[in-house]
Amino acid sequence: MTDTPLDFGDPADLDRLRREFRAWLAEHPLPERQSGEPAPVFLRRWHRLLHSGGWVGLDVPERYGGRGLTALHQVAISDELGACRAPGVPRIGYLAHALLEFGSEEQRLRFLPRMLAGDEVWCQGFSEPGAGSDLAGMSTFAARHDGFYTVRGQKLWTSYAQYSGLCLLLARTDRSTPAHKSISAFVLPLDRPGVTVRPLRAANGDDEFCELFLDDVRIEESERIGAEGVGWALAMTTVSYERNALDTGHISKYGLLVERLRRHAAERQGSLPDGLLSRIGRCVVDYEVLVAHARRRTAERLAGQVAGPESSVDKLLMTRTEQRLYDTALEVFPAELSREGGELFGDYLYSRAASVYGGTSQIQRNIIAKRILHLPSNG
Repeated sequence: MTDTPLDFGDPADLDRLRREFRAWLAEHPLPERQSGEPAPVFLRRWHRLLHSGGWVGLDVPERYGGRGLTALHQVAISDELGACRAPGVPRIGYLAHALLEFGSEEQRLRFLPRMLAGDEVWCQGFSEPGAGSDLAGMSTFAARHDGFYTVRGQKLWTSYAQYSGLCLLLARTDRSTPAHKSISAFVLPLDRPGVTVRPLRAANGDDEFCELFLDDVRIEESERIGAEGVGWALAMTTVSYERNALDTGHISKYGLLVERLRRHAAERQGSLPDGLLSRIGRCVVDYEVLVAHARRRTAERLAGQVAGPESSVDKLLMTRTEQRLYDTALEVFPAELSREGGELFGDYLYSRAASVYGGTSQIQRNIIAKRILHLPSNG
């Protein structure tokens, strides 16, 4: 856990919040996961318990079910949860802020309180099989009619869609304009006729990822979030929260493993192979760079800076840190490989997908080249 997650704000205020949360956690420990209970069902129970204590949506205005505090307060809670190896605050902050910025007042009042409370479960319909994580290449299309749309297409990597009731869906609404101006966002109820959800089993045995098939699904105009064509900007807001390692609690989780590696290197008194010691050092450097970058990104948000393509840098840094860290940890602690259901090995398996989910590393590099560095395209 970082001693001070950010170098600004009121340290005394954040310290009070941390102490209050630690006291609450002591009285409300993580519930036991029942035998055979699916992970999202267990996590929803944890979500509701956290919400009952007022720990979900700290940076959401009170009128929408939050506490009206700041991103720093929510970051502090995520940091505490990561430090005690508990599941993080439900990954809905990125969806909530998309609705806050782009949704109508009616949509905010309708969806946000139930989202924060865990009464309605959401998933995210962004990636596609034909375009991977390249949102600009999506082919799902929403044809506009008088007061409604019909949507046809397919989504991939839609996490836990089989346990969700609503989907934040992106679809193209104009084939004649550039991608960044032709994508729109919708609230899609997953029980709507024409929607098919098919889970996919990953290497770690989890069925988190799903395919989503849309066969002429009717979506009302009132279910569109914001104006037509703002889907790209909404997506950038969404991923800026999803990719900030402070928002997600990854910083403290990584920090625990980094400290474990450091202690092991010290205990071995320099007897580790030079190559392995060097790899541990690279893990420490990766972690410190990620911490500094996440602090900067949060500071920019608090200063009112609009989310942009810079989040692609966040994603690459977090992917590099996570994959190198778990790969090195298994080499340092090989006994973890033989432990049935071992947490470290499970985290290692999950980290292999980090370069794919949330935007492939190749796509992130292309975005950085085109939209930040303004490099010319080949040919």
